Amino acid sequence: MKLCKTHKRIQIPHLYVLMLLCGLMCPLGSGAQDDKDQNTVFKTAVDQLLANTPRDYTSINDVLYPYRGDSIKLKQFISKAKNENYLEGESYALNVLGVLYRNISQYERSIKLHKKARELAQVADNVELRVISLNNVGVAYRRMNLVKPALDFHTKALDISSALKNPSQEIQHNIAVSHNSIGNIYLVLEQYDLAMKQFQKSLIIEKKEGNQLGLAINYQNIGYAYEQKGDLENALRNYKLSLDFNNQINSNLGRVICYNSIGAVYIKQKKYIDAKMIIEKALEKVLIIGDQFYVAESYINLGWVQEEMGQLEASERNLNKGLNIAKAHNLNFYIVEAGKHLSDLYAKKGNYELALQHFTEAITIEKNINNDRNLRYVNDVIIQYENEVKNREIKALANENELVKFKLERNKTIFWYSILGLAIIAASLIAVYRNRQLQQEKQILTLEQDMLRNQMNPHFIFNSLNSIKLYIINNEKENAVYYLNKFSKLIRKILVASTEKETTLADELDTMQLYMTIENIRFDDQILFNIKVEDTINTASIKIPSLILQPFLENALWHGLSSKADDKKIKLHVYRTSEDMVDIAITDNGIGRKEAAKIKSGKYLKRKSMGIAITKARLANFSKSYTEDYQINIEDLYDNSGNKAIGTRILVRIPTRTTAMRTA
Repeated sequence: MKLCKTHKRIQIPHLYVLMLLCGLMCPLGSGAQDDKDQNTVFKTAVDQLLANTPRDYTSINDVLYPYRGDSIKLKQFISKAKNENYLEGESYALNVLGVLYRNISQYERSIKLHKKARELAQVADNVELRVISLNNVGVAYRRMNLVKPALDFHTKALDISSALKNPSQEIQHNIAVSHNSIGNIYLVLEQYDLAMKQFQKSLIIEKKEGNQLGLAINYQNIGYAYEQKGDLENALRNYKLSLDFNNQINSNLGRVICYNSIGAVYIKQKKYIDAKMIIEKALEKVLIIGDQFYVAESYINLGWVQEEMGQLEASERNLNKGLNIAKAHNLNFYIVEAGKHLSDLYAKKGNYELALQHFTEAITIEKNINNDRNLRYVNDVIIQYENEVKNREIKALANENELVKFKLERNKTIFWYSILGLAIIAASLIAVYRNRQLQQEKQILTLEQDMLRNQMNPHFIFNSLNSIKLYIINNEKENAVYYLNKFSKLIRKILVASTEKETTLADELDTMQLYMTIENIRFDDQILFNIKVEDTINTASIKIPSLILQPFLENALWHGLSSKADDKKIKLHVYRTSEDMVDIAITDNGIGRKEAAKIKSGKYLKRKSMGIAITKARLANFSKSYTEDYQINIEDLYDNSGNKAIGTRILVRIPTRTTAMRTA
């Protein structure tokens, strides 16, 4: 799970913990006297701060830092600062108090305090406190999985910080915070390489400052990006680097996060005993801390590893604990994780009704989290942000050129005028090129999202689940489990394929086999589907756009075979007729296109299919980096007399030789 970063540099114990330790070690009378002495020291420090009223963050922090974990003293100071109209001091204390509430999962209360701190900072015209408040609001929103407002606040903080000519050390630190947070946004959008670039920018600042907490956080996030890319060794290496820094600063919350991350990698590596031990350490510590966000994660991870080890009863208890906590605090990501693991668990226990219930609930919530329109909107915002950054860079370059131009005019040198002109032209060309590149990326993203919507047709999912449900109702357990397993694999493959621009032909054929297996349920297994690949073709080495064959198979099913009574066949044949192309022929023995068109024209409701149009657009974009262009040919098949339609044959020719291969 991604680590949320705040402006807090060192985590110190809450005051009540210190008091408890003191009570165990000292006599009662001595403890009471110590409390009195501490209150006296606090009152003296506050009086001195209110008398001097420093404006900069560092001076305020030097005085109030020892009381950052004591909400009672912070509230006392807020009240005094408000009475004295000391805006900077009140803003600082409100931010610290908001962090305390966030760490115990009271996010709405935390956001309210941070926004109040921001208002006071604006009135006081204090840039440091304003930037800190913006980042704190963004962190709280990210903890609530509200990506859009989190992005807005972090971007605003970065814009203000980057515009300063001589930023203070605290502003530099908050620039690192903003880069880290924007990196986390990229993680949500599964743009892992872009995310790592942001974390590397943050790391440069944190290393320069020697901020061990910042280093721990960034290494943790880089590890997560590697884990999602499937590079478990690099993920583990970065998680352990993060753990080392958390041990150096004695951060228990940091240890909890690292323990859970390392445990998840161990599970994926099938090192279940090691995983169980380290996750139990995480749970033990986080129950003391009380942060429900990570309590839920620890219970779910523990239940996951127990499920893998066959400890099903213990797994069920812990997964349900994690699920209940996640629901209580609206942690949708963990609701989905717990639901999927519970679905697998109940399937192993033979309780297929509960397995289906949890799986359906998880998929529904996950669909809401990853709503295509919301993701596209956030992606558009990020593209806009990247454009704004580039425009600011170009504007800064233009300002530098103006200064050069002034010097050149003073020296009356035509040569330098020419250089300036070339610089302006170069900057303009860079801007035009970048803008075209962004437009192309946006077009590609739109095509991929349209493709995903086409594959994840709600009617297909609903009908498939209904078909599986009938097996369960009819007590056909083996069929229910078999098709539920096939359906889950298909959904996973579609979701994975939708995040990748291309896949291997071998994976594509495997996905299409799963798709036809599920669709065949609705045809009472009447369709004979056959895949034939010539021996000379290595399907694992051939790249094609992901999920490119599904629209053609869907057309063959619903336009060619759905109206046919019996003897329904579809054959998928992969072969070569040239070295630069691979041929994929999809042949059905259906009623033919003319008869299908007549049936379609007679229907009251007509569904406009965009699948073939999207497929052609994706193939056109895919072919740009290849020596040949794609080809699609549709042929109507007739009997020997040439009068009766006996099916349809679709030939898709996909290029296999790239321009780089031709150059080599």
